[in-house]
Amino acid sequence: MSVKPQTKSWLKVVLTTTLLLTPIACAVQNITTAQQPTVKQKTQNQTYSQVYTDVQNLVNMGPRVAGTPINEKASAYIEQQYRKAGYRTRIQTFTYSKFRDAGSSLTVDGTTIKANALFGSAPGKLSARLVAVPNKARAEDFAKVNVKGAIAIVKRGEIRFTQKVDNAVNAGAVGVVIVNNKSGNLAGGTLTQKSKIPVLGISGDDGDKLYARSLTTPLTINFNANGQNVDVTGRNVIAFQEGVTQPKVILGGHFDSVELAPGANDNASGTAVVLDIARKVSNTPLARQAWFIAFDGEEDGLHGSRAFVDAATPQFLSELKGMMNFDMVGVNDKLLIGGSSELTKIAQVVQPKAQLFGASYANGASDHAPFAARGVPILFFYRGMEPNYHSRNDKTVDPKLLDETTQAGLDIFKRLVTN
Repeated sequence: MSVKPQTKSWLKVVLTTTLLLTPIACAVQNITTAQQPTVKQKTQNQTYSQVYTDVQNLVNMGPRVAGTPINEKASAYIEQQYRKAGYRTRIQTFTYSKFRDAGSSLTVDGTTIKANALFGSAPGKLSARLVAVPNKARAEDFAKVNVKGAIAIVKRGEIRFTQKVDNAVNAGAVGVVIVNNKSGNLAGGTLTQKSKIPVLGISGDDGDKLYARSLTTPLTINFNANGQNVDVTGRNVIAFQEGVTQPKVILGGHFDSVELAPGANDNASGTAVVLDIARKVSNTPLARQAWFIAFDGEEDGLHGSRAFVDAATPQFLSELKGMMNFDMVGVNDKLLIGGSSELTKIAQVVQPKAQLFGASYANGASDHAPFAARGVPILFFYRGMEPNYHSRNDKTVDPKLLDETTQAGLDIFKRLVTN
């Protein structure tokens, strides 16, 4: 069931075909941490804040890959929570093309090894001899072996995947297997340009054994790279107070995760912090100064934030005092804040213990970047890289750090709108 918007805004005019105003959250069942406690086990009689509960509930759904039913379920949960906090919501849908592995495989002597086609790989089924290329598959390394008409197995590291593949093509290889430099699968690998030959990635565990074996034993492998481009529909969740068509500040963070990763820190943490700030100000005048957005499609290339900015009018963007983005804020003690000079000055006054970092880094690959590109002042809240990044183990965050980030964001938000 769709309903008509209650208020006029640039979103109503520009996004008539892309905004769904359906209260899908009413169909979502409440998810309790007692059902599947996977983030951090509670000790007896221990309670956590709502921000931590939100992270748990999102993680317990599973990987929130854009365009999947779990991702849609997550967006419905987020929308439901904003409505419970007293906000109106809109779903901004957008479509983009995404490379997806539709079932790649690698077989040696009847044994199948899990493999993933790299983004940009040519599709193809091959049966050919396997040749190990020494070192890190530079051009001079290929000169030491004969890969003409063969499938080259190479190790990850030092140079880009694309360079390794180009070197293989120039040496006459018909396919490439890239061995990950850690035990896990090489999923989500990307070539910067389309390859002329099929390329598969495999885990360090399987790959190191296969690489070593190919050095001493002639091997023929069956190789199927089955990646393809599919259309994905993303869903930004936009929350606002009734009648607020021109906020002073956008607070946002992406809620999607990569394949296989539960995405606790990246980025249920940022999603939950933005939601927590919205709850804390919902009954105050501050709530009418902001829009709160859970962006989708960030992991595939900032598609949600790009779609939002592309749909916004120049006037809407020029009236913004800032965009505050929260990404990976549940692990590592030190809170890092970076962005536009005028906003980092405010942040330094309000949060003197936070570590500031350069605007060039802050303008990088997260959802503040499309805003910065349109001249909107930005602040990026981040706690740095951590070992579980983009892995199955990204299911743990520190409740204390979430609360600290919420308070820091709230304090800076208050100062920004009154500055």
